[in-house]
Amino acid sequence: MFRLESDSIGTLEIPSNAYYGVQSLRGANNFNISGNLMNKNFIYNIVKIKKAAAISNNMANNLDSDIKDAIINACDEILNGKFDSEFISDAIQGGAGTTVNMNVNEVIANRATEILGGKLGEYICHPNDHVNKSQSTNDVVPTAGKLTILDLSFALLKELDRLIENLDAKAVEFDDIIKMGRTQLEDAVPIKLGQEFSAYSSAIKRCSRLITQALNEMHTVNIGGTAIGTSINTNKDYLINIVKELATITNYELKKADDLIDSTQNLDSFVFVSGALKTCAVTLSKMCNDLRLMASGPKTGISEIILPAMQNGSSIMPGKVNPVIPEVVSQVAFAVIGNDVTISMAAEAGQLELNAFEPIIFYKIFESLTCLTNAVKTLIDNCISGIQANKTRCKELLNSSIGIVTALCPYIGYKKSAEIAKEALKTNLSVKEVVLKHNILTEEQIDEILNPKHMIQ
Repeated sequence: MFRLESDSIGTLEIPSNAYYGVQSLRGANNFNISGNLMNKNFIYNIVKIKKAAAISNNMANNLDSDIKDAIINACDEILNGKFDSEFISDAIQGGAGTTVNMNVNEVIANRATEILGGKLGEYICHPNDHVNKSQSTNDVVPTAGKLTILDLSFALLKELDRLIENLDAKAVEFDDIIKMGRTQLEDAVPIKLGQEFSAYSSAIKRCSRLITQALNEMHTVNIGGTAIGTSINTNKDYLINIVKELATITNYELKKADDLIDSTQNLDSFVFVSGALKTCAVTLSKMCNDLRLMASGPKTGISEIILPAMQNGSSIMPGKVNPVIPEVVSQVAFAVIGNDVTISMAAEAGQLELNAFEPIIFYKIFESLTCLTNAVKTLIDNCISGIQANKTRCKELLNSSIGIVTALCPYIGYKKSAEIAKEALKTNLSVKEVVLKHNILTEEQIDEILNPKHMIQ
């Protein structure tokens, strides 16, 4: 069974029991692109904006109370998950998000019409005249995007905090283990394994701070600017109340942009957030590179640490175990870096009073937030928390390295240290063996010099 609905383009058959309408279906037909629907949080945040707008329009004597109440009731039902299947818009769409905005408008309008005693498609409560009153896609969509970024960021920041805690715990656990440090993958000077994990923790703390700083920009919204930031089709009372009402509904501290035209034209705040996420992704991947290198082996590699064995590593090589968790984190990092390029290009591509490419920006930034959160979670639970130190191997590599001669320099001088290094390389003896052979230092003195307590931090 179908009902007929018309828009300025023409008439379409709509399933008779559908709460979406002609503009939603037309958009769904036009934009069958990614196979993924709009993020549910994003939909719900548009609904919250519609609820706040209905309240503000009523306060401005611009919307009858019965229509306002019906819209609010419809919004509350949607936010409780009752109509999730009615949102049919692909995540990637043309029109700066008009399709998803109208999808929400039509579902709310049809449900509000039912509440008012009408039938689906009758639109006693109209999608444009009532639900979208005093709004435009161009202030609704970016505002909803910012709210969704704030929503999704909580889980990521929580997981980063957990990662920091786990790295700090490993730093303490490995504090008494000296290993060989490496620069350009070549032997450098001794370092404590705990110091390496402490450094990872410091890097993640910095990433968390940068993300938090970028997220501050998401609290400034352009709702009230309507089409191009000039607030056409609104009134003063609506503008006074809309951000305040939205802040009450969302429990976020929100601020109306000082320049609504600027905040409608320019999407650099999303580039800022994406850049912070990219920075975090790069840092995570570098750390995972280190973990894979230090765990390489188990017999012919560095093998200074042992990663938890999570699954078989090969369909052909029996007993092989791969560092699958660091590998997947790096792959997520590659995706986030690619998403940042997309977001940057889309933000740059705006023209004059509007950027039409918000849908791809939000699709990619939501993906970056979600994937990073899940990557950090599995990194903690399936890798970091179970890492073990291979103390024997660390000591073996340390003692066989020429690099420890640098630690002896302050005690025996650079020239003598260089002579020892050359002899050790030529004779295949350890530095310690050469020093003892020439009675330069005693074994006790060497051990004391290399004692972890002498290392800073």
